[in-house]
Amino acid sequence: MKPLSSYHPLLYWLRVRQKRLMRHLAWRCSGRRYARPEGGSPRLPHRLIKHTSKLIRTLGDSDLALQHNKVINLKLAVACIDGVRIAPGEYFSFCKLVGRPSRRRGFVEGMELSFGEARSGIGGGICQLSNLIHWMAIHSPLEVVERANHSFDPFPDEGRVLPFGSGAAIFYNYIDLVLYNPGPQTLQLKLHVGAQQLEGELLCERPREHRYHVYQRAHRFVREGTRVYRENQIWRDIRTKGQDAELLRQECLYRNRVLVKYPVAEALLDQPAPGSEDAQQPQ
Repeated sequence: MKPLSSYHPLLYWLRVRQKRLMRHLAWRCSGRRYARPEGGSPRLPHRLIKHTSKLIRTLGDSDLALQHNKVINLKLAVACIDGVRIAPGEYFSFCKLVGRPSRRRGFVEGMELSFGEARSGIGGGICQLSNLIHWMAIHSPLEVVERANHSFDPFPDEGRVLPFGSGAAIFYNYIDLVLYNPGPQTLQLKLHVGAQQLEGELLCERPREHRYHVYQRAHRFVREGTRVYRENQIWRDIRTKGQDAELLRQECLYRNRVLVKYPVAEALLDQPAPGSEDAQQPQ
């Protein structure tokens, strides 16, 4: 059954306003301590993880100009988060730090995924930053309190590095990426938009004690009637450091199932996809 807000643009607009108001009230009344931007704060001395992602990519037949506009949006979003420290007991909210993308603030039309398709929208493309931050977070002691995945897969893989479904969708302000630092040390995000790459580091006060390995299992395409769905699971291993590393914990972080919006070769249907580790990992 379709939600009531899908029947008319005005109903949709009212529903968005309602959700945004509820989020603002939650920020004020929840009692949570949120990390705040700290311009010019010095780097913490140790690195937990470093990750980069390519800025300009070919995505189906999408307008390349939107990819270049995305870089403008990413620079504005990075300026809001770079250097932020997340102290023990504090929460990180992507939307709270970045704020609402608007023309007045300099954001431009970029590509966003909404209403079941890829289309242009103000601030489009900043999900690349939330994806990068989320990927670093799941390689750290940070706890993912809130994270959403897109409900459809718009483009076939081209140069994919990370497992499918390991990102974090953003739509101001009620589809958010929220992280929690359980302690015992402060963590810091350092971000930069380079010439060709979006660059990120997650820093800490003391040398890291654990190693993290994030991978996918049970990755496949499944046909149901006239539709094709993409499924996988995102798993994480946590080990001690050193040559005789001990497996401390193995956990399933996410189970993804989304509608595929592009043609899939019959040979790929109901078959484990290349790169899936389910054959090597215990069930």
